[in-house]
Amino acid sequence: MKVLCLYVILFSFLGSVKAVYGQEELSTQSDTFLPKLFRQELPLQIKLQYSNKQVKRETNDSTYLTSMIWFEDDSAWDSLPVQIRARGNFRRKTCYFAPLKLKFPKSQIKGTLFEGSRKLKLVLPCLLDRNTSDYVLREYLAYKLYETIAPYHFKVRLTEISLAEARGKREVTHNVFGFLIEDMDYLTVRYKGQEIKRLIHPLQHDPISSIQNDFFEFMIANTDYSTKQQHNQKLLFAENKIIPLPYDFDMCGLVNAPYAAVTNIQNLSGSISMVTDRIYKGYEREQAELQLVRQAYLEKKSEMLREAVKLKVWFQDPGQYREAYDFLASFFEILEDDKKFEKQILGRLRTR
Repeated sequence: MKVLCLYVILFSFLGSVKAVYGQEELSTQSDTFLPKLFRQELPLQIKLQYSNKQVKRETNDSTYLTSMIWFEDDSAWDSLPVQIRARGNFRRKTCYFAPLKLKFPKSQIKGTLFEGSRKLKLVLPCLLDRNTSDYVLREYLAYKLYETIAPYHFKVRLTEISLAEARGKREVTHNVFGFLIEDMDYLTVRYKGQEIKRLIHPLQHDPISSIQNDFFEFMIANTDYSTKQQHNQKLLFAENKIIPLPYDFDMCGLVNAPYAAVTNIQNLSGSISMVTDRIYKGYEREQAELQLVRQAYLEKKSEMLREAVKLKVWFQDPGQYREAYDFLASFFEILEDDKKFEKQILGRLRTR
C-alpha cells in the first residue's frame, strides 16, 4: 500500500513538473494560430482619429462609432475602417482617454496585419500628464511578465499612437503609447479551448495554473481581482483543465498609477492601505505544488527582469522605469528568502 501511495505521489509530482515546464511545447502549439499582429514585439505605429467626448457619450457595449485606423506594416502604411467604443467603467469616468474596443469589418481584414484579430482591446493613457505613457508601459510589462511564466495568457502588442482628437472645429494631436490586447474569442481558438462564463470556485481550477496566477498577482501587488468572483479574471477550459486568465492591471503596485487604490473585494483579513504593498490572495494548495511554482518563478527571474529592461528606452521618466524595475526585483527577494516566503505567502493561504 505504501509503495502504491509513493507511485501516486511521484506521478502527481511529475505531472505538475510537466505543467510548469511544458510551457515551451504548449507555446509552440498555440503559436500556430497566432495572428501576425502578435508575432512581433516592436511597437506598432498607428494613427486614430475620433472625438473623445463623443466616444464616451455615445457608445456602449452594443453601440460603436465608425472611424478609420492607419497602421504601418512592413514599412508601408495601410488603413482600415474600424468601429470603436469606450469600455471599462472606472477609467471611462475617471480618465481623459477611455480605453477602447476595436472591431474590424470581417470582409476587409483578410491579408492585412489584423487578420485573425477582428476584435481587440486598446489600452490608452489615463490622463494628459507629461509622463502619462509610462504608466501604460508599466501595465504592458505586467502582461509580458505573465506571458513569461504562464503557458496560458493573453497576447499583447505595444503601440505608438498618433491620436487626432476632434475638439469642435479644431483638432488636437496626442502622441502616446498604448497596447492592443487579444480578444478572448481568439484566445480560445489559439488554445483549442472554450471560455467558461459561470462561476467556479478557485479550488476547482487547475492547481499549477491557479498558483501561477496568484503568485503573479502578488508579484505585481494587484488586489483588484478575484478568481472566485471572476473579477478581472477569465476562465479557459483547455486540455481538460480549468485555467484562470488574469487581465486589467492598472490598479496594481507595479503600475502605481496616480488614481490607483487598494481593492478589498473579498474582505481579506490583514488588509493593506497602499497599492505598492503586497498581500497574497491565493488558496491553500499542496506544498509540493507551491514550491514547484516558486522554483519556476526563480528560474524565470532573469528573463522577467529583461522584459523590464527591454522597455527602458521607451520611458519618458527614467525614475518611472527604475521604480518599476526595483519593484519587480523586490518580489524575487521574497521568493529567495525562506522566512519571507513563509510569512508573506505560505502563512496567508486561504481555505475558503
